Amino acid sequence: MEVVVARQAIFDNHRNLYGYELLFRSDAASNQFDGTEAAAATMQVLANTLMSTGAEALLGGKKAFVNFDHRLLAENMHLTLPRQSLVIEILETVAPTADLVALCQSIRKQGYTLALDDFADAPAFAPLALIAHVIKVDLRLSSRKEQGNMLRTYKPRGVQMLAEKVETYEEFKWARCAGYDLFQGYFFARPEMVRTQDIPTMITACLRLLREVQQPELDFRQLERLIREDVSLTYKLLRYANSALFKRGDIRSIHTALVALGEDHIRRWVTLATLPRLATNKPGELLKLSLVRARFCERLAELAHGDSSHQAFLVGMFSLLDALIDQPLAEALRGMDLGSKVTEAVLGTGPEKDLLTGLLPLVCCYERGDWEQLAALAQRCGIPTAAIGEAYLDSTAWAEQVVRSARG
Repeated sequence: MEVVVARQAIFDNHRNLYGYELLFRSDAASNQFDGTEAAAATMQVLANTLMSTGAEALLGGKKAFVNFDHRLLAENMHLTLPRQSLVIEILETVAPTADLVALCQSIRKQGYTLALDDFADAPAFAPLALIAHVIKVDLRLSSRKEQGNMLRTYKPRGVQMLAEKVETYEEFKWARCAGYDLFQGYFFARPEMVRTQDIPTMITACLRLLREVQQPELDFRQLERLIREDVSLTYKLLRYANSALFKRGDIRSIHTALVALGEDHIRRWVTLATLPRLATNKPGELLKLSLVRARFCERLAELAHGDSSHQAFLVGMFSLLDALIDQPLAEALRGMDLGSKVTEAVLGTGPEKDLLTGLLPLVCCYERGDWEQLAALAQRCGIPTAAIGEAYLDSTAWAEQVVRSARG
């Protein structure tokens, strides 16, 4: 059975990654998660994924928040997942019966973490609130007064309060000051402020290098010119080329280093050398999401049998540029010379039937778990839905590897 799995990041109040909520369906065309045999089968496939190599790709060692209904709990499906990494989310649509409460008490005694999804503090859910480790509150569904009451009621009991649908940095600041412990939403992927000054030269050089190494054929003279503009990059390149990895030694010029490395190693080195500098003072997940999007767009273009996979990589990579450098996206792209097709695809202003233009909306639908719209966009782009989930897992694994290499 095909399974489509997406993830949404959850942060602590220092914007460190705490875990991911996993969103999944048995296939891309299914837009319902209910208590049918299909849901149980999907859960089994997800369990197989989490207990195989896919776990590291999806979670990177962090916790997995997974939605459960009464039937899946009663069938002990949670036992197929490791208690150390699983947070069981009780859906808000589940009836809080005495049987469910007793079941949740038993599951808690087994060492599993329980969370209540979209909690609104209705009296019927009070018995479950006494058991829960985490309470998730949708900022869009509860007033700030109601949220204040819940925070005062449950935080003193040791419950972790999680704010959902945090879409802006201002909302994150408010929720953190209000007392929330965990945060979920795309606030980390939005600019924190709009600056009027120019993009720093260091960042511009990094962005142009990233753009340059995604060209089908590398222009060594252009690469040399860009690297020479930054003393730190020059030092890193020469140190890398003279490392034991290449067993050459005595390389003293940028040109000689580039020739010695070859195209594949140059592309890898530029990614490792520049991306961490772009994400200074930013959540690491923002950089990781940029990488996932880049690779995902590239893979989707390949699945569509297009001839623009290198351009698709750039579309994904620079789709979060506004958040990385805190400038409006159109302004941030100005002067990057990405080409009109890539720029229009990033901004969403390209022709509707153009493959590059369609990729980013498809990727965003996948991230949100909007499976119905995903299927429609995939059909429009000529991408087989059965291959999208595997492409996403490959992209997350690749991004995790790149980030680990950059840290090392």
